[in-house]
Amino acid sequence: MKQTSRNMILSAAFIMLMTASCNTVKKTSNQDKGVAVGAAGGAVIGGVIGNNVGNKNNTALGAIIGAAVGGVAGGIIGHDMDKQAEKIKTEVPGAKVERIGEGINVTFDENNPDGSKAGVYFATDKYSINANSKLALGKLQKIFAEYDETNILIEGHTDDVGTGKYNMTLSKRRAEAVGKALRADGIPSTRLITSWYGENQPITENNSDGNRALNRRVQFVITANEKMKEEARQKAK
Repeated sequence: MKQTSRNMILSAAFIMLMTASCNTVKKTSNQDKGVAVGAAGGAVIGGVIGNNVGNKNNTALGAIIGAAVGGVAGGIIGHDMDKQAEKIKTEVPGAKVERIGEGINVTFDENNPDGSKAGVYFATDKYSINANSKLALGKLQKIFAEYDETNILIEGHTDDVGTGKYNMTLSKRRAEAVGKALRADGIPSTRLITSWYGENQPITENNSDGNRALNRRVQFVITANEKMKEEARQKAK
């Protein structure tokens, strides 16, 4: 029943977004059409259906959809996010980067593609920022400073080993440690939001060591701030 309801919601989201995209295309030049459809339709739907089915409490996805402005302005924002996402992929070790709609979802877990311990990660039961994490956060800070018209949500997640209360506290301390490190490097507090969910938002089942490593993660959700949205609206006129 829950899966059926979720599929109905996804179908409704698809219809609304594609309708909005088609209406937008009617009002734009040929140059703008690809931008509008790509950002307002395909990327959001791809993120919803491709990466997030089964995670009924995906607050990262909710933050991206909730911050979207849509239309031509949304396409302009999406184009700027493309450039930032590519820079993160290229320059930040251990980053798994997804472009979804008008935002970016960056995940650091313990399963780095090259097998290294790069990126933002924590030792078992620890929440202190280690040397490798400092390196990755330093690179992220430079990119966040360059693309300064964004808001950044930092989420902490754990696997299901241990009690729910303990995991919630651990994820809170990890998210706050990352936020503190970015603030110390000069990212304004007004741009940062920290959230934590313990074991409550797994991206896969906690049925193996490899899957648990995926669920032990820090996520960064990057969305446009009000200044960026207003500039995009003005450009879209």
